[in-house]
Amino acid sequence: MRAIFLSTPGKPSTYVFKDIPIPEALPGHAVIQVKAFGLNHAEVHMRKGEWPEIHEISGIECVGIVHSCAGNEFAVGMKVAAIMGGMGRTIPGSYAEYTRVRVGNVVSIESDLSWEELAAIPESYATAWSALFRNLELKEGQKLLIRGGTSSLGHAAVNLAVNAGARVTATTRNLDRAAILKDLGVHEVVLEGPELSERLPYKGFDTVLDLVGNSVVMDSLEIPHRGGRVCIAGWLGGLAPIKEFNPLLQMPTGVHLSFFGSPHFGMPGIEVSDVPMQKIVEDVAKGRYKAKPSQVFRFEDISKAHEALEHGSGNGKIVVKVSK
Repeated sequence: MRAIFLSTPGKPSTYVFKDIPIPEALPGHAVIQVKAFGLNHAEVHMRKGEWPEIHEISGIECVGIVHSCAGNEFAVGMKVAAIMGGMGRTIPGSYAEYTRVRVGNVVSIESDLSWEELAAIPESYATAWSALFRNLELKEGQKLLIRGGTSSLGHAAVNLAVNAGARVTATTRNLDRAAILKDLGVHEVVLEGPELSERLPYKGFDTVLDLVGNSVVMDSLEIPHRGGRVCIAGWLGGLAPIKEFNPLLQMPTGVHLSFFGSPHFGMPGIEVSDVPMQKIVEDVAKGRYKAKPSQVFRFEDISKAHEALEHGSGNGKIVVKVSK
């Protein structure tokens, strides 16, 4: 099989293609013939050597067909999606024609959507759903602010929140993209940047989904009312830690701060099966969620796909198609 390797793992890298054997079946694992995979900003950090764990075959998600499954948890030929479980970090990832994943990080899907359309869903929607409905406990009628709304994860969060009946305000670094967010059902679009809490059109948000991350989290904590919730679920603003963070002196009284990291999918209490993936896929097929990939690249054009992701030209989920 063909696989895409980082030429210099742990350093800014270019990709090279190699022929390697198809992974063998192991107990507790499924071998998947990869049909397509979505790109994620984590993989950009991996390519640059900025991530603590990096495998030379990247890729943290995919959709495809079960090739083999030693424990018969999934039938051969079944359509599945795979998310995290060390993919691209501690084990070979999805940048390959076949990959082997723990069964706890695999879910079956039944759909007539194309592989490219399916590939735009798993990681973004699983993460957004978990952050919104587990960490933030979002309810109908609540006011939600999404920082980083034009990212692929932001689009997924907007779709889920709007359809759950929340009143959504979203930020973007480029107001030329405001119309896209409005089309998804966002009530207000605000320019992302410093001191956002002082520039919002109104106060009293119930919840904040912060996809920008550490660089703005102290400002995000100033946005919800007492008893409100903030969840960090992304690092669009970079991986640098919060400097001199002192919760007792800096955090507002009564605001709840939590974190959701998709690398934890598959761990006890954070099962992938908790996410209603089949219903999400069905809602995408019905047009309830606007989740089509923004761009689709060939397997051979992985470098071009990464260039589009890194420069923000994707405006949504970028997908790579591996095979028919």
